Amino acid sequence: MLETTVKQYKNYINGEWVSTKETFQSVNPADVNDVVGEFPSATSVEVNEAIDAASAAFPDWAKESPSKRAAVLNKAADILEQNADQLGEELTREEGKIISAGKGEIKRTAQTLRYYAVEGMSFTGETFPNDDPNMEVTTQKEPLGVVSVITPWNFPISIPARKIAPALMTGNTVIFKPSSDTPLIAYRLVEALHEAGIPKGVINFVTGRSSNIGDDIITHPAVRAVTFTGSTAAGEDIHQKASLTTRTQMELGGKNPLIVMEDADIDHAAQLAVNGGFSLTGQACTGTSRVIVMKSVAEAFQRALIEKTKALTIGNGLNESTKVGPLANQRQLKNVREYIEIGKQEGAALVYGGDQLTETKEYENGYFIQPAIFADVHPSMRIAQEEIFGPVIAILTVDSYEEAIQVANGVEYGLSAAIVTNDIKTANQFTKDIEAGTVKVNRTTTGNLINAPFGGLKKSSTSTFRESGRAGMEFFTQIKTVYVGY
Repeated sequence: MLETTVKQYKNYINGEWVSTKETFQSVNPADVNDVVGEFPSATSVEVNEAIDAASAAFPDWAKESPSKRAAVLNKAADILEQNADQLGEELTREEGKIISAGKGEIKRTAQTLRYYAVEGMSFTGETFPNDDPNMEVTTQKEPLGVVSVITPWNFPISIPARKIAPALMTGNTVIFKPSSDTPLIAYRLVEALHEAGIPKGVINFVTGRSSNIGDDIITHPAVRAVTFTGSTAAGEDIHQKASLTTRTQMELGGKNPLIVMEDADIDHAAQLAVNGGFSLTGQACTGTSRVIVMKSVAEAFQRALIEKTKALTIGNGLNESTKVGPLANQRQLKNVREYIEIGKQEGAALVYGGDQLTETKEYENGYFIQPAIFADVHPSMRIAQEEIFGPVIAILTVDSYEEAIQVANGVEYGLSAAIVTNDIKTANQFTKDIEAGTVKVNRTTTGNLINAPFGGLKKSSTSTFRESGRAGMEFFTQIKTVYVGY
């Protein structure tokens, strides 16, 4: 009976909303009986139709004036802002994050569209001095062509926007495949662009499992670039499948440290750990998963961290009082529970939380778990080395700054890192010693500015092109050097 009331959504190909024979459902992770919507389960047939449409649309869009491209982005931003409350609620219902974060993500997405609408107006080549007075040497930045955008569920509209907006503003056409866990809010972004008057074929939207869609979205000869955010394993697979002439931009996993020095404000450090490790239910690639604490202040820090964690309200993200929502899906719940057991088996001390919550009606149909804090963690333990992507913090104690850096850098990831200290010399040295693409002092490991570059080192990124900011436009363009003699 419930399924008859479920709203059905469509793919968007060549300016038309189209259905497929097979479908799948998106559910609320706070209550799996709440079906958010039914979506097309696309196959390689739909993907190839989308690629053909994008290829056909590219020549005209590439020649379109920057001001007309910007007008589409600005109008789409208007639509998102006008509907921010409704869309924020839909985002929370579909992904699980707390309502303030859901509404905030919608507003940030609108800001991203506006930022690239402005930035693209001055994104030009260079003029190079030379010894020939009768020759001018310049560079032109040209769009690549068809771009595949593959995005995760944890920031299901802001991450797509920071890829799609610069791609469109620089004259590319797009095939957009969102996570199957959060197709509705991704649909809303494409819907806004459609209502804003984007020409047919310039953006195309397909939903469905990657196993059904196949590799054409990566390997098709017309696809000139693939931008992906997700797990390192999936990113490595995409990177290997892409051809020599296809650019790849992979933003991947993290095992992000927060170093707490002896001179740190312990209360502030504990709050940073809570904000970085447990907001978004720990489901952020830049989330704080390791806290490396000087031994002399470790006990005080642990007490403060537990006290602040106990104060967190866990529940449905639509409730204004909730501070920690559910995990996004059953896979996430299973994975986090397994890592908590691994931590116990490895000999780490579970000093707080880690239990799945099922005892009340509010919890019985959702993917709720207590934030977990481990102490007595050795750097070689799996919970200190592997990305968990959930509300689990491992506390490691060290005797010196040098040891802290060694432990912090002793993982295969290098996405984000932070230090808490009042010593400017230590802070400055940290920015040089740490192996991470995003480095913070007295701030959380999470969060980045729209207008600043974002990306990681080591296995956290392909390290070729940064996202966000003006640097985020470079990936979507190729340089042509022009010599003109008079």
